[in-house]
Amino acid sequence: MRIARFTVEDNLHFGLVEGDAGEETITVLSGDPFYSGVNPTDKKYRLDEVRLLAPIIPRSKVIGAARNWHDHAQELGNQTPTSPQFFFKPNTSVIGPGDPIALPEWSSDVSYEGELAVVIGRIAKSVPLDRVPEVIYGYTVANDLTARDAQKSDLQWARAKGFDGSCPLGPWIETELQTDDLTIQTWVDGELKQDGTTADMVFSVAELVAAASEYFTLLPGDVILTGTPAGVGKLSAGNEVEIEVDGIGALVNTVRAE
Repeated sequence: MRIARFTVEDNLHFGLVEGDAGEETITVLSGDPFYSGVNPTDKKYRLDEVRLLAPIIPRSKVIGAARNWHDHAQELGNQTPTSPQFFFKPNTSVIGPGDPIALPEWSSDVSYEGELAVVIGRIAKSVPLDRVPEVIYGYTVANDLTARDAQKSDLQWARAKGFDGSCPLGPWIETELQTDDLTIQTWVDGELKQDGTTADMVFSVAELVAAASEYFTLLPGDVILTGTPAGVGKLSAGNEVEIEVDGIGALVNTVRAE
C-alpha cells in the first residue's frame, strides 16, 4: 500500500494512493492510519487535484545513519564505521514533496543526499534482527541535506544536519517493500548525480533498525535514514533535486535562498 498525507479544499487527510504512474487516485482515509488502521472512505480524488505533504511528521525524532555506504565514506575521506553510527534531525527539519529547500544564510555549502527512509510503526526497544519487520510501518524517500561547512567546523552535527527544512520526505509511504537491492538515484536539474543500490550499504535496514532500537526507544512515526551512495554535491538556488527509490517513487524539491 501507498499511504500519503495531503491537503485538499483546505482540509488535511491521510490517503491511500492507487493506480499506475500518471493515473493515480487517492482515497481519503478515516483517522490516522498509524493508530486506527487503514480505513478508506468513499471520497476519492485524482492525485493531481491534491497537494501532497510529507507523509509523516515524526512524533519524536528522525535518526540518521552516518557513513553507511563505503563509497560515500571514501569520497569524503572518512573511514567506514565498524558499527552503526547515528545522528538526529528534529521534526522541524521535515518538509514534503514540492516544498522549497531554503538554503540557510549561514552556510555556503549545502549538499543533497538521496536516501531510503524507514518509518517505524510501533513502540520498539531492543528489537532482535529477526523481528525488525514487525516494527516497520513502511518506507519513503528522503533527502538528508547537510551543511558541509558547518559539519566540518562544528563539534557536533546538530546544525549541519538539523536546520529547518533539511529533511525532505515523500512522496508517500510504501508499506510493502523488499530492501535488499533497491536502486537509489538523484538528479540535479536533470543530471544524474547519484546511482547506487542498497545492496552496497555497510549495514542493512534490519541491522540499522535493531541497533537504533537498542540505543533509543522508537515510537510510531519515527523515521530512520539509512545513508546515501557516492555522488553528493553542492546545491545552489534555483536547482531542482529529484530523488527516486525503486518501488516507492520520486521526491522532487526546488532550492531557494533563505
